[in-house]
Amino acid sequence: MNSNFWKELIKLVLISLLIVVPFRVYIAQPFLVDGASMDPTFETGDYLIVDELTYHFKQPERGSVVIFKYPKDPRKSFIKRIIGLPNETVTLSDGQVTIVNTAYPDGLVLDEPYVVLRKSDNLSYTLGPGEYFVMGDNRLASADSRIWGSVPEENIIGRPVIRLLPPALFPGDNSND
Repeated sequence: MNSNFWKELIKLVLISLLIVVPFRVYIAQPFLVDGASMDPTFETGDYLIVDELTYHFKQPERGSVVIFKYPKDPRKSFIKRIIGLPNETVTLSDGQVTIVNTAYPDGLVLDEPYVVLRKSDNLSYTLGPGEYFVMGDNRLASADSRIWGSVPEENIIGRPVIRLLPPALFPGDNSND
């Protein structure tokens, strides 16, 4: 093979790395769902592309599905739905979720059509600044903020924008966008 071939190959590899690596590190990354906590919205084996950029420019909203670093072990990543926002109180009573904040001092009962299997929890949790309360859609099979507390804003990696198998754009999005 001639030297031009090797020069062109090296240039192609370098250009590819200059494009792919920053995209993968700063903009989007793959995520494979493992576990039943988000059934039926997401199932084990669903392959997602995660947008890592959006939450650098806007705050996550209630109803959004997020991928985040587990607060007790940041080497692990989880997928859950945002239920409570910073400075709110989340109250769970017999499977019903009520949010108390400045806009709803008497409480807002959440309509959660994505939840199929409810759990009769009874607890109240007050979030501080930069804290989010997250729960899985399959409340019976989800370890979430009910067990290990809030998720700090800095632990949020991003949101799923594409599900490759089965295909979907902005899968699971129930935010107020």
